[in-house]
Amino acid sequence: MELLQGRIRDYAWGSRTAIARLQGRPVPSDGPEAELWLGAHPGAPATVDRDGSPVSLTELLTAEPDHWLGERLVGRFGIRLPFLLKVLAADAPLSLQAHPDAEQARVGHAADADRVNYVDPYHKPELLVALSEFDALCGFRDPAESAAAIDAFGVPALGPVVAALRGGPAGLREAVRLLLSWPAAERSGLVADVLAAEAAGPDAALARGLAVDYPADPGVLVALLLHHVRLAPGEAIWMPAGNLHAYLRGTGVEIMAASDNVLRGGLTPKRVDVDELLRVLRFEVLDEPVVAPVPVGPGVVTWPVPVDDFALHRVELAAGGPGVRLALPGPRVVLCRVGGLTVDDGVGTVTLAPGQAAVGAASAGPLVIGGEGEAYVATCGLR
Repeated sequence: MELLQGRIRDYAWGSRTAIARLQGRPVPSDGPEAELWLGAHPGAPATVDRDGSPVSLTELLTAEPDHWLGERLVGRFGIRLPFLLKVLAADAPLSLQAHPDAEQARVGHAADADRVNYVDPYHKPELLVALSEFDALCGFRDPAESAAAIDAFGVPALGPVVAALRGGPAGLREAVRLLLSWPAAERSGLVADVLAAEAAGPDAALARGLAVDYPADPGVLVALLLHHVRLAPGEAIWMPAGNLHAYLRGTGVEIMAASDNVLRGGLTPKRVDVDELLRVLRFEVLDEPVVAPVPVGPGVVTWPVPVDDFALHRVELAAGGPGVRLALPGPRVVLCRVGGLTVDDGVGTVTLAPGQAAVGAASAGPLVIGGEGEAYVATCGLR
């Protein structure tokens, strides 16, 4: 194992406390810190020390793929780390967004010479595990519930949207199209009418809260088509390809396929491509977006996902208790969240404090984690 230095992304919606506090730095930070990236994606690769100088993990994997990745992983994914581990800290809503499936990403990347929609030729399913209470919008809910929520505002212009939703899942596409294609000159008036309505309840509160930051964005109403969930620490949400979602507030550990393909649909000043988003969205009800942890051994849980790009385990160790041995495939990234831990893979041993991470090669042995605290271990999902 070797210490891994992650990269912080300073997106405007980020927290000025969560990541700094995790790493034991002064709070508040100088600016927003939205994500800590612990992987080898070319957008912000983590680094490993070599003779006093930082060397990107991407460079190391490319130079020694058999050592770092292993023959089986290279045969499945090529010479790249197929997963990206993050700490995500949101103090404001992220954009409404979805990600393409593997075939859509491959075709889209080949055709998108300017890389405006498809930065990578890979899909981006993702799992987020809450570290704090975490608010999120994730996947379409029952259209009848959405119809009732929007109808309650009593805004006549929204009649066609309500009618589409009352047609069941078959009407979801038309409802989303109508809202995201709303004439630009009329959007402020639409949101103002929604804010002026006497509707009450959690849906109205959600719309009004989003409208504070986005007073001319029909995404305020698209949000009402989605499940609004509040995760407790340890609960997770699984977002497969084509599912519309937005993270609203909170801190979590996120693992995903190593891709930065994002198609936005609102709640953002960034580029929105309605036609492409409509093409990749899956207009189906997501029955249950919340994933509970599954115990796999003493002090160890995981959140099963139906992809082989990644797997995530959480290890909790009590003071004076035994360590944990994990025989996991491929390269491993270990993040210490709480306490003080030692991580040994038979090749090297590292000591981790909160907010520190380590990386180990596929050619090393099983992980042995000791000490007291909590760690998140990211690996590929090959079995």
